[in-house]
Amino acid sequence: MAASVPSRQRSVSLGRLLLVFFAGLVLVFLALPTIVVVPVSLSPTEYLSFPPESLTLRWYGEFLTDEKWVRATLLSLRIGLSVTLLTTIVGTMAALAIVRGLRGGGPLVNALVTAPLVIPTIVYAIAILLFFSKIGVSGSFWGFVFAHSALAVPYVVLIVSAALYRFDASTELAAQSLGASRVQAIWHVTLPAIRPALATGAIFAFLTSFDDATVSFFLANLNDVTLPRKMFENLQFFVSPVLAVVATLLTLFTLALFGAAQWLRTNRNG
Repeated sequence: MAASVPSRQRSVSLGRLLLVFFAGLVLVFLALPTIVVVPVSLSPTEYLSFPPESLTLRWYGEFLTDEKWVRATLLSLRIGLSVTLLTTIVGTMAALAIVRGLRGGGPLVNALVTAPLVIPTIVYAIAILLFFSKIGVSGSFWGFVFAHSALAVPYVVLIVSAALYRFDASTELAAQSLGASRVQAIWHVTLPAIRPALATGAIFAFLTSFDDATVSFFLANLNDVTLPRKMFENLQFFVSPVLAVVATLLTLFTLALFGAAQWLRTNRNG
């Protein structure tokens, strides 16, 4: 019996090592295409090549000095920040209504909230193009903002709702019993307590807008082109290492924002 214990321990250790090994292989498989883009962006050649013959920052300088790339990047940032502000406000209000007013909502409300996450993006893009063309906002700045907001709101609602379900509603009632109105209790008690969830929802909303390619491809005009749309155009007509530069910067930017969201989740009481 005593001899079987070390054998069982060796079996568990071997199984754990195999699990870690195969999990590592999966992670490498998923990350390898993204990792390859980084050295390609440093290649001195005027075409995409791997491995690079040498390393240079020439294409980073070209990206930063090219007016079209800069204009597309700034447009995506403006749209993303506007979407973040709008969806954080609307999504938080919707989450408060669902959790505090409807007590969890219902099948219809939940279906409507999560519909943009379930419907294929290409279907949504075609529908929004037809609708926006009728009302004359297709290709405009606010057309982008409203279209991206519809895609981003569900993330804010789901994240804030989860935080509200964990928040003790009696604290809010205690504030009201001391003379605060419902709005004052929410503003001074509830919202400060769920700040990490609000920030995380805002980050997801920004990334949803900033990384969107499908809807932007349908809504963009010849002058107002977002960064993902600009990447698709260059991929189709003129392939250069600048594309790898943009992909690298987008990856680093996205990882930084996701890291911030994770930090907020793990330090919610800080």
